[in-house]
Amino acid sequence: MMVGQLDTSISIIRSRTVCFLCLFSLLCGHSGCGYMIGGPYDPEIRTVHVPIFTSDLFRRDVHIELTEAVQKEIQTRTPFRLSSADNADTRLTGKLIEIRKDVLGETRFDDVRQLQLSFAVEILWEDLRGGQLITRSSVPIDQKTHQLLSQANFAPEIGQSYATAKQEAITQLARRIVDKMETPW
Repeated sequence: MMVGQLDTSISIIRSRTVCFLCLFSLLCGHSGCGYMIGGPYDPEIRTVHVPIFTSDLFRRDVHIELTEAVQKEIQTRTPFRLSSADNADTRLTGKLIEIRKDVLGETRFDDVRQLQLSFAVEILWEDLRGGQLITRSSVPIDQKTHQLLSQANFAPEIGQSYATAKQEAITQLARRIVDKMETPW
């Protein structure tokens, strides 16, 4: 009789443990940190058209490199697909408005030790289905466009070049542009 009671108490403990684990996993599965389910992007938008950014500056192909970097970021980080203008839900356009190279430090003989490369761009993201403007920037220029700034430092004295600083600034700016495509909390 003692063995039967022992078996019964073990089965009760096991069933209570299983119930506790199920309840615990259920509670943990439904509690969250405040993040949205399904990602930070609007599920209504599926495709985006990104034409080549424009530029009135006399810097060769920087606007094309920036466009390619933005397209690559969209493909790797978002659920959006790149599409032609005819089939797209939205259009993301941009204009490179400033490229500046500033001296941050010099030697006593006026040799450049460190430089800063800055890019500024205006972006416009619009919904082609309803003609509405989709805005995601905190630095507005006017009602329809938004400005983003990216900077990269480089020191020619230790082997860093303008090309590597340009690539770093373009990559950083492309990330910031795609960050603006997220749905606001």
